[in-house]
Amino acid sequence: MIPTPDLSHLKSKDYRHVYEPAEDTFILLDALEEDADELRRLRPVVCLEVGSGSGCVSAFAAAILGPSASLYLTTDINPHACRSTQATGRQNGVAIEPILTSLCGPLQVRLRHAVDILLFNPPYVPTEPTEADEAQHTGNIAGAWAGGYEGMDVTTTLLDQVESLLSDEGRFYLVAVKQNGIQSICDRMLTQHRLKGEVALQRRAGGEHLFVLRFTRQHSHT
Repeated sequence: MIPTPDLSHLKSKDYRHVYEPAEDTFILLDALEEDADELRRLRPVVCLEVGSGSGCVSAFAAAILGPSASLYLTTDINPHACRSTQATGRQNGVAIEPILTSLCGPLQVRLRHAVDILLFNPPYVPTEPTEADEAQHTGNIAGAWAGGYEGMDVTTTLLDQVESLLSDEGRFYLVAVKQNGIQSICDRMLTQHRLKGEVALQRRAGGEHLFVLRFTRQHSHT
């Protein structure tokens, strides 16, 4: 069993500004751990986490792959999250490079078809669209959970960027809840982007039915 990253350097004052790891974080860690052998065989060069928050997920990915096995990049709209992510990397002996930007920002062009592992635990809670828009523009902690209509406003934008980012054997892991429409997400990614989606893990946590979806390229066989 791979231990959860050491977050003892983050205090209650930090969590006033940065999303504290919770069940949605831990189901993503568990999905990555279940796929650990396959991820190691992939020998990823670039691991990118969108919306890194505390940095817990990227630090865990580094624990699976090795601290110097990949380039660990993260993005977040929250400057507090970027600082926390970098600090979490230091605390756990891995160099994580945070970038203050929305979703993939300038990396879309620079990392075209170069990302081997793409991770996203999005703001998935259904809210008024205006609340999600405001959270994304202000870059505060609400941006970690306010998801707009059906909780999909932010996720939908990222989904349209995934195909251009993933390497040939790349994997995209997405956290979602039942209300987001799991089958419709998978259908959309297959029909629009030829990315095959499947449920890597699911569980109930409190009032939420959480999912981790795994997407890979649909390779044609001749």
